[in-house]
Amino acid sequence: MDFSIGIVLFLTFGCISSRKFKSIISVKNGSPLGRWDKPHYCPKGYAHAFQLKVDNYQGPYMWEDDTGLNGILLHCTDGTTIESRFGLWGTWTEIDSCPQGNLQQFSLQVEKPRLMYDNTAANNIRFRCEFGVVLEGLGHNWGKYGGWSESCAPGFICGIVTRMDIDYGPGDKTALNDVKFYCCD
Repeated sequence: MDFSIGIVLFLTFGCISSRKFKSIISVKNGSPLGRWDKPHYCPKGYAHAFQLKVDNYQGPYMWEDDTGLNGILLHCTDGTTIESRFGLWGTWTEIDSCPQGNLQQFSLQVEKPRLMYDNTAANNIRFRCEFGVVLEGLGHNWGKYGGWSESCAPGFICGIVTRMDIDYGPGDKTALNDVKFYCCD
């Protein structure tokens, strides 16, 4: 049997299987639409950098559907990358990395649902690094940031799970609606 493809996928996309984690951090302003995916973990080490998949602005009309934030990719200290389910739309931003240390806390920017308008749900994210530096993603400025999650301290972020609206049929789509992160010592 040739296991090389499985090994390459494991090393490239991280570990889906369970890893011992000490807690899960979340925020209160995530949107309730969509389904939660399975969690993904750094095989070893912690997340020290991230990238966002962001849909470009489509236009001011409802039929020009904006989805905002479509995915979050974490870069682990062991050289792997992990991501939970992500939407089809948009492109990946540049890597944003803690100057030193790892990711410990986050805040999510979410647009509340609006009747008869184009809805986007999550649009951007901020992370707080181990030594207090705050990194803000290159997402859209739609909606408001909610409060900060609990901190992983004294541990660090080591896993991710996202809530996605993955209805690819006609109509208003929101893509990424909420995210939770796993903390490891």
